[in-house]
Amino acid sequence: MNGRKTPERQSLPAGVSDEGTALGAKAHASTLPESEQEWRERLGEARFRICRQGGTEPPFSGALLYEKRPGRYRCAACGLPLFASQAKFESGCGWPSFFAAIDERAIRYLDDDSHGMQRTEIRCARCDSHLGHVFDDGPPPTGRRFCVNSLSLVFRPDED
Repeated sequence: MNGRKTPERQSLPAGVSDEGTALGAKAHASTLPESEQEWRERLGEARFRICRQGGTEPPFSGALLYEKRPGRYRCAACGLPLFASQAKFESGCGWPSFFAAIDERAIRYLDDDSHGMQRTEIRCARCDSHLGHVFDDGPPPTGRRFCVNSLSLVFRPDED
């Protein structure tokens, strides 16, 4: 994943909505950065390392780990809605965990055999940013645990 080629621009998966938010509206596929340098400038060094180079933040260090307010978690790179607070749970793994995505079409799944283990990497379906991994040890109703780097997400609280 380090030094990976920037993917071709991707449009929003069919049926997945930006819900008209400012972040989503500013970050349509036509405005996504074209070069790794543009991504670096847009995201900053820490987010660039996670989102574009597939890095991982240290466990229990992420700003969103203990977020409890109602709202949506969006891709930090392009604003696509990924997870709802209703699907968040305390897994004890050290990263924000969710049992389901808002819409399965918003997530790409890739086999990952790095670090001597078999895992499934998750990426944003629009901008191909690394989010984390999904495991089959989560709670009902899905039995899945989406283990996500805080830096790959932005949280937008629900408006009252």
